Amino acid sequence: MKNETSTETELFRTEKIPKILLKMAPPVMLAQLIQAMYNIVDSFFVGQYSANALTALSVIYPLQLIIIALAVGTGVGVNTYMARQYAQRLPEKAEEAAGTGMVLEIATWLIFAALSAAFMRPYVMTSAKVPEAVTDAVTYGRIVCIGSIGAFLEGNWTKVHQSRGNMRRPMVAQTVGALTNIVLDPIMIFGLGPVPEMGVAGAACATVCGQIAAAMITAFGGVRRLPEWRKLILYAKQIYRFGYASILMQAMYTVYIVILNAILAGFSDSAVTVLGLYYKMQTFFFIPLMGLQTCIVPLLSFNYATKSYHRCRETMKDTYAFSCVVMLIGVVCFVFFPVQLVKIFSSSREVIAIGKTAFPIIGSSFIPAVFSLMTPVFFQAIGNGKVSLFLSVMRQIFCLIPIFWGLSLLGLRYTWFAFPISEVLVGVVGLIFYRKTIIDWKK
Repeated sequence: MKNETSTETELFRTEKIPKILLKMAPPVMLAQLIQAMYNIVDSFFVGQYSANALTALSVIYPLQLIIIALAVGTGVGVNTYMARQYAQRLPEKAEEAAGTGMVLEIATWLIFAALSAAFMRPYVMTSAKVPEAVTDAVTYGRIVCIGSIGAFLEGNWTKVHQSRGNMRRPMVAQTVGALTNIVLDPIMIFGLGPVPEMGVAGAACATVCGQIAAAMITAFGGVRRLPEWRKLILYAKQIYRFGYASILMQAMYTVYIVILNAILAGFSDSAVTVLGLYYKMQTFFFIPLMGLQTCIVPLLSFNYATKSYHRCRETMKDTYAFSCVVMLIGVVCFVFFPVQLVKIFSSSREVIAIGKTAFPIIGSSFIPAVFSLMTPVFFQAIGNGKVSLFLSVMRQIFCLIPIFWGLSLLGLRYTWFAFPISEVLVGVVGLIFYRKTIIDWKK
């Protein structure tokens, strides 16, 4: 294991940056592509079942983002800390940190599951008004939240693999999990063969099964021994030191979606549905950014720890350039084919009409989003969580929510302009911080 770890992490020290990214990124992107396809297929089947069930998925989507924030955010802390220990040739500490991460994930899941069971209905009532949609959302939400143990464990074990440059096993795990979900969706939703029709509850159960399948695969090679109990707290502090920014970034993402849903609910449930559909489709087109975010964290962390600042700069330069080129595809699709995208999921005239207006406006924000999304990851990877958190809070709370609310006073059509405005503002501020950091390194 040590020889394998040494070989994989030495690539971070010596290999050319584009070659490293080309080696690491494709497996991550493929896995996330399949995950995005799962989201699309999941929404497609649920949309075919009923419009209220589709609204329920949009309402619960922020809670699923909280699961990602807690699970993956803790995993990012494990990933970053392990990469630094490998850079300093301290593999024993890296392994013990991985064991600590598993304990933290289980404890977090227990707390989250208990809170979800207790407060699901009050939460749903903030974003849905139609009684049938409320009932479906409560059912779906309780199942996916209480049954999220697989997502939490996979969040840790995946990052353990990635800290050593192993992107293939996580890719296989996420692929199997997504395919499991896709296969079970129509069987459980509509009831095929001996399986009874479960409706929206079936979609939730399929999601849980997929997460457990992915966790079981990453467990091989991802499970690590626990440190002594007196060391566990020390490791936990280090993990959250590197991971808290990622957790809060994702949590803020959830908060602003909840608030935007509440604002849109004042217009109609269809407006809430359109926002939910946008985030499902956005995930598909943002795959290169999310894949590169995953890949550059251990790479930046490793080279920063070894004071190879020129490699950190080169990593970000290549990341920005590649992301901008690929994001042009998303701009074209959202600007020129909004109706076709919405019709994949809904035949509602109101939903289509709102989406026809919203999607082109939001799509214009994709290029500036490269800088507002990638720059916080840079600061997170080099251990400057304060700047990373500031940029994320600025994007999701200080900019988007006030602008969205202010424009909503003019009418539903104008609210969507909040997206490009916010991305431009945060992208510019992020680049200013980044340039200052580069100048300090040169000094």
